[in-house]
Amino acid sequence: MLVNFLKMSLLNTFWTTLYIWLRPLVKWILRRTTRLCELQRICYGEEKGALRTLQIEYSLSNTRTPELKKAVHVLNNKAKDKTITQDIVYYAVFAIVRIKNINIKIHKRFPEMLGGCIMRIWGYRQMLSRLEDLRTTAYDSNNSEHEEKLLKLWSCLQPKITLEGRISKQWQEIGFQGNDPATDFRGMGMLGLENLLYFAETHPNAAQHVLLRSQHPVYGYSFAIVGINISHTAYMLAQEGLAKTHFYNSSKGFPDQNAFHQFFCYLFFEFDVLWRHEKPKDIMEFNHVKSKFEKNIRAKLKDPMALFKCHFVLENI
Repeated sequence: MLVNFLKMSLLNTFWTTLYIWLRPLVKWILRRTTRLCELQRICYGEEKGALRTLQIEYSLSNTRTPELKKAVHVLNNKAKDKTITQDIVYYAVFAIVRIKNINIKIHKRFPEMLGGCIMRIWGYRQMLSRLEDLRTTAYDSNNSEHEEKLLKLWSCLQPKITLEGRISKQWQEIGFQGNDPATDFRGMGMLGLENLLYFAETHPNAAQHVLLRSQHPVYGYSFAIVGINISHTAYMLAQEGLAKTHFYNSSKGFPDQNAFHQFFCYLFFEFDVLWRHEKPKDIMEFNHVKSKFEKNIRAKLKDPMALFKCHFVLENI
């Protein structure tokens, strides 16, 4: 078993190395025979969305052209600094067209097609930078904005029930562990709260539906705690890059924070569906069900056509 695994690993390494060495030659031959650069061949040969964008991303990330490397470096820094704008994308496309000596009078559609890919690629990276800022921002009870968002979460989930006090056992009714929810956001910081609040505020019917199902006497779970856990799952899928297929297919422009919130909403709702389907004996089976859930989502995201839409079907409680 181990011998076969090692053989496969060596074979994969061999083919990968061979491809890396031969790629410049193949590109040169194709450029001469088609009169199109690799970026043009991808844009004209692949449908818009993840199929096209992932290949453009690979091509730009592995370019050997010094000027293109510099352009990619600038875009990476802009995304890290969260300063990517439409103008930056325009200048990047203009630079690439100049470097590749592309006649846009003949290839009129190319700038727009390439620009769309650049928006998705570096918009995604900029989104990751913003998510990281939220994740590393600890909930602060002395911050009025943080407190306001927490109280709004309660009012969105429990619109007919008045919260008796900021420190209260009532928080446990929506799935926090104790009397003060502030302590439950340690792992995901403000990102966990922002995800929950977006779900409750933007999809109130679906969020309240999931909350009610989480309070089932047999198949119940802690709504807020599980939500924060799902927030971590969504964050990791985005950081690993596996979620690119969904974001590249769903985003017409820059993927942003709201796009990530929508991704979280889809995951949370789907987890609830699986949880009820599995009919766990108790909360001790959470890790088993969550592991199965993540495996299913990862498999779906490997499909280049992956696209998660929040079309919630509210089943029986």
